[in-house]
Amino acid sequence: MSSRPKFDEMNATPTEVREHYMQYARWLAEQPDDVMAAQREEAEMIFRRVGITFAVYGAKDEDGAGTERLIPFDLIPRIIPAHEWHSMEEGLVQRVTALNRFIHDVYHEQEIIKAGVVPADQVFQNAQFRPEMMGVDVPHQIYSHISGIDIVRAPNAQGEGEYYVLEDNLRVPSGVSYMLENRKMMMRLFPELFGENRVAPVAHYPDLLLETLRAVSPATTAEPTVVVLTPGMYNSAYFEHAFLAQQMGVELVEGQDLFVKDNFVYMRTTRGPKRVDVIYRRVDDDFLDPLVFRPTSTLGCAGLLGVYRMGNVAICNAVGTGVADDKSIYAYVPKMIEFYLGQKPILNNVPTYMGRNPEDLKYILANIKDLVVKEVHGAGGYGMLVGPASTKAEIEDFKKAVIAKPDGYIAQPTLSLSTCPTFVQSGVAPRHIDLRPFVLSGKEVQMVPGGLTRVALKEGSLVVNSSQGGGTKDTWVLED
Repeated sequence: MSSRPKFDEMNATPTEVREHYMQYARWLAEQPDDVMAAQREEAEMIFRRVGITFAVYGAKDEDGAGTERLIPFDLIPRIIPAHEWHSMEEGLVQRVTALNRFIHDVYHEQEIIKAGVVPADQVFQNAQFRPEMMGVDVPHQIYSHISGIDIVRAPNAQGEGEYYVLEDNLRVPSGVSYMLENRKMMMRLFPELFGENRVAPVAHYPDLLLETLRAVSPATTAEPTVVVLTPGMYNSAYFEHAFLAQQMGVELVEGQDLFVKDNFVYMRTTRGPKRVDVIYRRVDDDFLDPLVFRPTSTLGCAGLLGVYRMGNVAICNAVGTGVADDKSIYAYVPKMIEFYLGQKPILNNVPTYMGRNPEDLKYILANIKDLVVKEVHGAGGYGMLVGPASTKAEIEDFKKAVIAKPDGYIAQPTLSLSTCPTFVQSGVAPRHIDLRPFVLSGKEVQMVPGGLTRVALKEGSLVVNSSQGGGTKDTWVLED
C-alpha cells in the first residue's frame, strides 16, 4: 500500500503548503506541542461534561453494562477552498435530486425499471423496499429530506486529488451534531483563528433543518408541530436526537408519547393531547408501526402508517427511502442522474464491481486481496474486508462468504484516501479522512458549507467510523 500515490490536504510536497492552508499552517508552526496537548485535554473534558458520547453496540465494561465512548476530536481542521466547495455543492444537489426522483419513481410509475436502467429484482428484492408505499404521495415528492453523502478524495492519474462519492446515507443519517459541536469547540479554543480566516458558518444548520421539516408539513397552520422521534436513551445517537430537538426548539418524543386518533397523530403533553404534523424520525422503518411492520416493536406508534398514507402527517425521512441507499443500488446512481436529469454526474462514484454480475464476480474473486469488499446491507465499517490490510485466513473466509451469496456483496478498488495532518500522541502526523456533508431537501435543496470530517486515527487505517475507533475534525469551507 505504501507505493500508492498519496494526496495530502494540507501539503502539496514535504516542503510546500497548499495555498488555502498557508495562513493556518503558519499559525500551527508557532504553536508549542504542550500547548496543543493542553487544548486537546480541555476539549475532551468539555465534550465529556456536555455528554457528547455514542453508545457502542455489543461492547461491555467490566460490570457487564453497555459502554459509551467519547468520539476523539482532532484539533487540526480540514480546510476546503471556496471553489472546490461550490463544485461539490452542485454535485450534491444534483445527486440528491436524482435519488429523490428515483425513490418517487420506484413507488409510482417505475419508468427507470421499465427502461431497463435498473434491474427490477434490485428494487423489489431489496430488503428496504416497502410495498406499503406503492402509490403513496409525499409532499413535494421528497423522500430523503436529510441525506448524509460520504465523500472521499483520492489521487487521480495526474496525482491530483479528486472527490468521489463513497456512499449515500438516506434513511436516518447521523453525525451532524458532531459537525456543530466541533465548530463550537474550535471557536472556543482558538477564537483568533476565526478572525484571521474567512470560515463559512455552520451554526444555522438547525434553522435550515427546521425550515426543511416545516416545508413538508401537511397542515394548513402557519406553525406546524414538529417532533423528533427517538428510540430512546440507549440508542447510539441519542445525544444527537436530544441535541437537535433542543436546537430546533421542538419536542423530543418516544413511541409511547404518541397515539393515533381519528386519522391524526397526537402527542401526550401535560396540557393534554397535541396534534403532530411532522415527525423527524430517528427510528428505522421496521419499528415505526407495530400494526404494519414488526408487531413486537415498542419504539413506534400503532396506526402511524395509516395516518401517513392519508397525508395527515409527514415522516422525515419517508418510509421506504432505504431502497436507494443500498450499496448495490449505489452503482446505478450515475445512470439515475442521466435518466432523470439528462446530465452527466458532477461527482463520480468509486468504480464498483457487483457480485451479482458473473463477470464482476470472477474479477472480485481473482483480485480480492487488492479490493475493499462490502456487504450490501453492511454499515458502520462492519461486514467489509479491506483486502490489502487483511490476513490470508480473513481473505479466504470472506471469499467463501462471497461465493455463497454473490448478490450480497460489492467490491471497490482500495482507494488511497487523502490524508490530513492530525494531532496524535507522537505529534502532528497524516491520517486518512472522509467527509459527510448533510443535504437538506424541502421546497429547495440546501446545505451548510462543510460537513463532518471523520479521521482514521490508527496509522495507515482507512476505516474512519467512530464505532471502529475513528475520530472527527472541524471542516472549514473558506469564503471567497
